[in-house]
Amino acid sequence: MRIVAKDYHPNGGASPFIASIVDNPDDGDTKLVIMFGEEGCVAVLSLDYLVRDEDISNKHNGHNGDKYEQLRDELWEDFVG
Repeated sequence: MRIVAKDYHPNGGASPFIASIVDNPDDGDTKLVIMFGEEGCVAVLSLDYLVRDEDISNKHNGHNGDKYEQLRDELWEDFVG
């Protein structure tokens, strides 16, 4: 998996998160990955379906966030206080 872009979002008074665009050659789909600071708190949406079909349904977005945990250190490395 290749991180295309990432940015830190302080999220007001709520939990901060990293928003990232991740290219996943294993499934040929680009993902929008939202990762919160707590391990295991990851949301993954198909960016391709979001842009093309404006689809946020589970039908195209039932991705296993656990497999994106491997990117945690790389996603948070520039933003850890």
